[in-house]
Amino acid sequence: MEFDFLEPLDNEILTFFKGFSSQQLGSKVVFHTDKDFPDLNKISIAIVGVLENRGDVNQDKEVNLDYIRKELYSLFPGNWDASIADLGNILAGNSNDDTYFALNKVVSSLIKKKIIPIVIGGSQDLTYALYRGYDDLEQMVNLVSIDNKFDFGKERDAVSANSYLTKIILEEPNNLFNFSNVGYQTYYNSQEEIDLIDKLFFEGYRLGDISSNLSLAEPVFRDADMVSIDLTSVKSADSGNFSLFTPNGFNGKEICALSRYAGISDKVSLIGVFNHNNSRQESVLIAQIIWYFIEGFHYRSNEYPFGSKENYIKYIIPFEEEEELIFYKSNKTDRWWIEIPFISNGNNKLKKNTLLPCSHEEYLGACNQEIPERWWKAQRKNIV
Repeated sequence: MEFDFLEPLDNEILTFFKGFSSQQLGSKVVFHTDKDFPDLNKISIAIVGVLENRGDVNQDKEVNLDYIRKELYSLFPGNWDASIADLGNILAGNSNDDTYFALNKVVSSLIKKKIIPIVIGGSQDLTYALYRGYDDLEQMVNLVSIDNKFDFGKERDAVSANSYLTKIILEEPNNLFNFSNVGYQTYYNSQEEIDLIDKLFFEGYRLGDISSNLSLAEPVFRDADMVSIDLTSVKSADSGNFSLFTPNGFNGKEICALSRYAGISDKVSLIGVFNHNNSRQESVLIAQIIWYFIEGFHYRSNEYPFGSKENYIKYIIPFEEEEELIFYKSNKTDRWWIEIPFISNGNNKLKKNTLLPCSHEEYLGACNQEIPERWWKAQRKNIV
């Protein structure tokens, strides 16, 4: 059974949790112990630790998630009704591939059960195993990475925290429909890599652009299936990671807001947090990132508009040559979508008209005859 890969939490940390008040999160979470495994039929969110970091050449310490759990479960929850379980840890296998296999099976089973895994690594190459966890679901996957780099490598390179994206793009079966990077810093990426993002019709958002207007990222997360967070995208002054010093990056408030966007998204079914340095300082930030994701999950509106459009206002923007763009605005949340038309004579990845999340600013731009770049890339990706 796939859940046999999960090791229970040790008694020492479970004893620590028993000292919490009944109002703290640790008193409301169901834990995998050496005597009991949580009833998954009663669970909405599952926290899974992965003690694997061999894909990160900068990390020579064993993964220790105890600090993160202590900080997370000492927090006070909001008015949440989601049931949460901590399923324990996946130990590092004899090889990286062994760990990937175990994580793949665990995550795939949880997603099939409509349970959202929150995976705490370990190195970010584990994102590859999470992506492969969607194989059995037979769906196209939209991956969003919060990272200061694109993590491309050479085709022959082994999978690592700095090269996993190449493996995802090239390996069959290729279920990746879209990749979006949020927060890349240009000086960490070659011009060839930046050009490749455009050539593949993927999306890259510079740190400065997102920090200046964080709401630009909300439609990106609204269209994501899985989210991978690299903690080195946070500047060291806020993360506490001075062993790998990063002077620029998101601040603590911004990374938590992005995590909340991911939680609010009706579509996100998986999130992972990777590349931390085992420090107590960084553990505090990771705990709050996870807290904000769960907070966002509580406020999901369940309005992903593929059914009835009665609760949406339709806007048609005419363009030259008889072309038109169709927007929808939610009466419930005031969020916007733009329609991607189905092209019958194309090599389509999508089988029908679909809706792409967008911003109000993109609608206003269309009113001025400016075609949204995300719409154009989605259209091209659909037929190429």
